[in-house]
Formats: sequence, C-alpha cells, structure tokens
Amino acid sequence: MKKEIIKTADAPEAIGTYTQAVKVGNTVYLSGQIPLIPGGAELDAADIRTQVTRVFENLSAVARAAGGGLRDIVKLNVFLTDMKDFPVINEVMAEYFQQPYPARAAVGVAALPRGASVEMDAIMVLG
Repeated sequence: MKKEIIKTADAPEAIGTYTQAVKVGNTVYLSGQIPLIPGGAELDAADIRTQVTRVFENLSAVARAAGGGLRDIVKLNVFLTDMKDFPVINEVMAEYFQQPYPARAAVGVAALPRGASVEMDAIMVLG
C-alpha cells in the first residue's frame, strides 16, 4: 500500500527524524505533538491548560492537512510529566471532542521534548 507523507505549516515542523503524519489507505498516523507554536521553536507554556490547548490545535492542523479532523481520531495517546494534570486533559478534550470519544491512553513520563508537560499522538481513520 502507498504511503503519503502529510505536512502542514499550520503545525510545528518535525524536530527530528519523523514526519508530522503518514497516511496509509484511509488511516492516518499522527506523530506526537507538543505545545510548540507553529512557525518556530517556542513552547506555548504559560500553564498546563495552555499547553493542552496548543497540542489539540496542532493535532487539529495536521488532521486537516490529511483531509480529516479531530472527529476522525479513533485512538489518542496522552503523555504527561505530571499525572495530577490529567483532569485538565479531560476538561480541554471536552472542548474539542464530542461523543463517541476516541479510545485513549494516558501515560505518566519522566520528561518530554523541550520541557513540555504534555505530548499527544493519534490514529485517525478517514471516510
């Protein structure tokens, strides 16, 4: 099956050996997004709510570039440096998703790139 590389200037550029997303058939694998502001290397790090919002905006931009939206995400993985921030994930996620919600995992980690407090990746199915 053919792979299509997804890239958009509306989300942060990849800062390593990966791409923003890869589409195979009608499935799109979205790489992890941290709260980087698109077009630069600055972290949108005012507080955890700001970081979570920025991550959802970045994921949304990549999803749109692939021909979908957050509504098409079937699996969401959340990585947090402090699990005490988990309630904020639920609050902000409710602003971006409607039922039925995607499957989700939340994992506590020691550290994330650029000192971010949250990172998320996703799998999206189109059509």
